[in-house]
Amino acid sequence: MTHLPEITVVHHDGGDRLGETPLWCDQTQDLTWLDIEQPRLHRLHPATGAHSVTPFDCDWLGSQALCTDGTQLIAKDLTLHTYDARTGASSPFVAVEDNAATGFDNRLNDGRVDQWGRLWIGTMDNQLHRPNGAFYRVDGDASVTRIGSDVIVANGIAFSPDGRRMHFTDTRRHQSWVYDIDPADGEITSRRIWADYSATGDRPDGAAMDVDGCLWAAFFGGGKIVRYTPDGRIDREIALPVTNPTCLCFGGPDYRTLYITTAFKFLSPAQRAAEPLAGALLAIDGIGQGLPEHRFKRDIS
Repeated sequence: MTHLPEITVVHHDGGDRLGETPLWCDQTQDLTWLDIEQPRLHRLHPATGAHSVTPFDCDWLGSQALCTDGTQLIAKDLTLHTYDARTGASSPFVAVEDNAATGFDNRLNDGRVDQWGRLWIGTMDNQLHRPNGAFYRVDGDASVTRIGSDVIVANGIAFSPDGRRMHFTDTRRHQSWVYDIDPADGEITSRRIWADYSATGDRPDGAAMDVDGCLWAAFFGGGKIVRYTPDGRIDREIALPVTNPTCLCFGGPDYRTLYITTAFKFLSPAQRAAEPLAGALLAIDGIGQGLPEHRFKRDIS
C-alpha cells in the first residue's frame, strides 16, 4: 500500500535540473548533493541553514564521494577529480574512460565507496539507450579495474551493512542485481537478479542502505521511493509530490533523516507548473536509520 508520511522541503532555489548523489558528512554535519546538468555542488548545514553552491566547469557532474583526508572525489564528465572545499583546490585524479578513444558518448554516473575505501562507479550512455557504459572499481592508487560492460545507465550502487553484498542497477534496462564481494581483493561473484522491471518499464535509480540491511531506492518517473527487505521483498512504498526522485541518503546526527534529491528534467512547462517541488531537496524523518558514509582511501604517499 502506498503511504505518504510527512515530507519536508529542505531546499528549493528554483530546482535542480538533475539533482543527485546526496551525501552526509559526519565530520562537518553537512549534506552535499549535485545538480548533474547545471554542474554545481550544493552544501547545506541543516543545523544553521547555511547553504552554498559551487559551480564546476564541465558538461556533467556525475557523482561524488567523501575521502579519508577530508576532501571529495568529484566525477566531472569521464574523469575523477579531487576537490577540497576548504581551499577550493581541485585537480584530476584519474580518467576512467576516454570517449575519443572509444567513440562513445559516455559520462560518469552513480558511484559509492565500500567499507574498505574502494570506489565503485559506472558510466552511462548520454543518449540513454545504447549499452556503451561499464562498471568499475577505483582503488586508492588510482588504478581502475573494469568489472562489467554492456551498461546503459549505471545506478543504484549500495552495500550491505557488513560490506559483503553489493547492489547495482541499470536504470534503462529496468533491472537491479546483487553481487558478493571478497573484502580482501574486491573481487565480485555470484551476480543474481535483485529486481526486474523490464516488463513494466519502471526505472529504479539511486539507492541507500539502512542499519537493518534494507535497501531504499528512488524510482525516476515513478514518483516514489521503496524499501526492500534483505531477501528482496518490497515492504514499504512512499509516494512523493514529485515525478522524478533520483537518489537518497540517510543523514542528521543520528542518521534518522532520509534526504531525497529530485529532478525537473523531462518535465514539460505545464508539468513543471503543476509540480512546483520538482528539483527540490526533500526529507522524511523517522522512517529508518542509516549508516555513516564510507570514505575513499586515496594513496597520497
